[in-house]
Amino acid sequence: MTLTITRPTTGEFQIRHEFKPKGDQPRAVSKLASGIADQRLKHQTLLGVTGSGKTFTMACIIEKVQKPTLVIAHNKTLAAQLCTEFEEFFPDNSVQYFVSYYDYYQPEAYIPRSDTYIEKETDLNEEVDRMRHAATRALMTRRDTIIVASVSCIYGLGSPQEYSEISLTLKVGEELGLQTIIYELVKMYYQRNDLELRRGLFRVRGDCLEIMPADEELAYKIQFFFGDEVERITKIDPLTGEILGDINQLDIYPGKHFITPKEQFTDALKDIETELEQQLEIFRNEGKLLEAERLEQRTRFDLELLHATHTCPGIENYSRPLGRRPPGSAPWTLIDYFPNDFLIFIDESHITMPQIRGMYHADYARKATLVDYGFRLPSAIDNRPLNFEEFENRVNQIVYVSATPGPYEAQHEQNRAEQIIRPTGLVDPEIQVLPTEGQIDDLQDRIKDRTSRGQRVLVTTLTKRMAEDFADYLKEHSIKVHYLHSEIDTLERTEILRNLRMGIYDVVVGINLLREGIDLPEVSLVAILDADKEGFLRSGTSLIQTIGRAARHIEGQVVMYADNITDSMKHAISETNRRRSLQSKHNKKHGITPQSITKDIKDITDRIRQPEPTIADDAGIRYGESDMPKDELLLIVKDLERQMKRASRELEFENAAIYRDQIKDLRKLLATRN
Repeated sequence: MTLTITRPTTGEFQIRHEFKPKGDQPRAVSKLASGIADQRLKHQTLLGVTGSGKTFTMACIIEKVQKPTLVIAHNKTLAAQLCTEFEEFFPDNSVQYFVSYYDYYQPEAYIPRSDTYIEKETDLNEEVDRMRHAATRALMTRRDTIIVASVSCIYGLGSPQEYSEISLTLKVGEELGLQTIIYELVKMYYQRNDLELRRGLFRVRGDCLEIMPADEELAYKIQFFFGDEVERITKIDPLTGEILGDINQLDIYPGKHFITPKEQFTDALKDIETELEQQLEIFRNEGKLLEAERLEQRTRFDLELLHATHTCPGIENYSRPLGRRPPGSAPWTLIDYFPNDFLIFIDESHITMPQIRGMYHADYARKATLVDYGFRLPSAIDNRPLNFEEFENRVNQIVYVSATPGPYEAQHEQNRAEQIIRPTGLVDPEIQVLPTEGQIDDLQDRIKDRTSRGQRVLVTTLTKRMAEDFADYLKEHSIKVHYLHSEIDTLERTEILRNLRMGIYDVVVGINLLREGIDLPEVSLVAILDADKEGFLRSGTSLIQTIGRAARHIEGQVVMYADNITDSMKHAISETNRRRSLQSKHNKKHGITPQSITKDIKDITDRIRQPEPTIADDAGIRYGESDMPKDELLLIVKDLERQMKRASRELEFENAAIYRDQIKDLRKLLATRN
């Protein structure tokens, strides 16, 4: 048996795209790359206006410095967009997506004033979980890796050392022994299931072992010669068992990120027992008998489950003893999976950095209350994100990217590069301020005018309820519209924005999800309702970011509906006009004719949801994807199966039947490849 610590292989980042640096990009790339080469410069800032190609500038810097890179975005939608763009720039390199795998997350909490206990509630997204495993695997196996992450990258993930040490490498011709491999797979948190094959499961049939790794959508069959020597390793369809190709080596990483070796598990349970006794004594000495009874009942129930099944509800609250970490120690996070010389980009840093700073304090306040009232042991507090100081200590070199850098960036930056001039020559959009009286009728007329020209519109509101109500109102007036806010599933958000670009929707109504970084070149009008309501969503920085959503179209325009001109509005209008002046002078000097940005319509869901196949000839079934490799065709089939099941659950039986027929046709096509 070969148990290995996989070392990243040497690989080079190479951009394969028709784009070439233009405008302010060459100067920014040169300045920031030189700063990264100078190890003394730890903090740098890229101030780039919306539509100036900041993502491409980041890609050029990565290619120039050749460092494994972590890009942190402040929300999942922006992270998905960035991941898609980096995949286009670096098709031969490893670009991965790492965000929270919860579509819905209600944390455990207790409200003493009303004596209300809120139980933890979650909705796990299996596809996002697979992508997380793919991200950590990539970091373990190659240097040419870019991880695009949300701030979930500062939350506990499990020890990278244990994750790598428990990996399993299977090679054709090696005598490993089937029974030994089964034993190791169980240790790696894979479950045996001889009836079905899903992610994280394996099954045994005679001298064949079939497994679907945690980071894969396809499965593998390992055939043994007399149960000892690995005779053949093949990639297979997990549903039909169809062979898709042969490989010589298979690296398998654990089914979970949190790993406690068996010899340490018993010690961890003893530590939990000891901590329980100590906390019970404290409660009883303080006369908190209710809290003591509650804690003892809950913890002993968890201990019984841990003894019997090695897991329990809320097991993450015991991550410190299970991880054998000392009290108060920082958790392992995705950042610890990177090599020491890695590079960090903080996209939209003016909002991402405050998020990173605030995560720890909010988590601590909630956990401390649970501990004080006997719902959790004190060690539960160490199941937490990094605090800001711990994050800063893990930074090697960092570049803050924003059109409106915040005070933290200004205080720490040692070098700054500006991108005011866009490669396309586009200038910032014109701004109009209109009174709120009659705003709905006025906006409706503007929407119809823009959509008649094939353009798109964004409308920003202050609340989710307002977004939904206004979307319903526009829908009643035969306008193709959808709302967008935080309660919509992770991948569905990116689908909505893709559908806006494709013309399935003409208008999207949202709140702050429509501000930072969202790249929608088809949008020519941005309407800001209640622009004079001072606050976070209508601050100077927020307004500048919102204005930027119309900066990628040659007819870009922003309408602010307000009865007063606030200081934030004055700042946003003044800064936009300053940039317009610089951009116009540059265009006039160099004879540049502005052009709207054009960009392919892709997103992170292309990894999961491929375009629907189209029938093209009379002779039978001919798909546009027919020249694809078999494994890629199979991924399309798997996605159609997911869509069929979802349509069936939602009682859309006609759509489900269409998906069913497409699946049958594709499987016939696959059969002709044999």
